[in-house]
Amino acid sequence: MFTIIQAAGWPIYMLLISSVIALTLIVERSLSLRRSRILPPNLLDEVIKVYQSGKIKPEVVEQLSQNSPLGRVLAAGLRNVNAPREVMKESIEEAGSAVAHDLEKFLTTL
Repeated sequence: MFTIIQAAGWPIYMLLISSVIALTLIVERSLSLRRSRILPPNLLDEVIKVYQSGKIKPEVVEQLSQNSPLGRVLAAGLRNVNAPREVMKESIEEAGSAVAHDLEKFLTTL
């Protein structure tokens, strides 16, 4: 195997280095963008439980916001739970847009 690589010459080393870098990026992206990190399994149930119990405290909303990208969107809705529907809808849309922008920015830095 090594003799084949040597016979190919110096360009093969650049190809091997590029392949290792690409494989590293693929593994890193698949680990950081796992479904469980973006959408934790019990997140929606916990948010519904907090909403129904009426225990919407700022620290609970902040913890939810720090939990995951979807948590940021749901926290925006909980912050405006007593606001009119249009205000709540707009805040959720803004949070979703910010999450999408952050994700796009993160992906372009690679």
